[in-house]
Amino acid sequence: MKIAISSSGRELGDRVSELFGRCPYFLIVEINGKEIGEIQAQENANSDQTGGAGIAAAKFLAEMDVNAVIAQNIGPRAADVLKQFNIETYYFDGAGEDAVQNFISGQLKKTN
Repeated sequence: MKIAISSSGRELGDRVSELFGRCPYFLIVEINGKEIGEIQAQENANSDQTGGAGIAAAKFLAEMDVNAVIAQNIGPRAADVLKQFNIETYYFDGAGEDAVQNFISGQLKKTN
């Protein structure tokens, strides 16, 4: 399973970004059972768009075969696109590593 974290930085210890579509990075984390596998930091090329950044980010994550997204705030249009691709969304405010651990243990609040 792959999850994406909207992140303020390139490391798992960085905070989950306040904004989904305009976050600086997405951390793509491979989850194998209850273990964290490969982690990739992907720069969000859509963060500077004048409009539709969330929609473009959602499509990018769908192309990356992501199964779930962890973010603080996902706009309604981006949420609709994620739902169309059957990508679940979860809320978390804190460090990315804590978000992953809470996801693995089933403690995150689903937002869609």
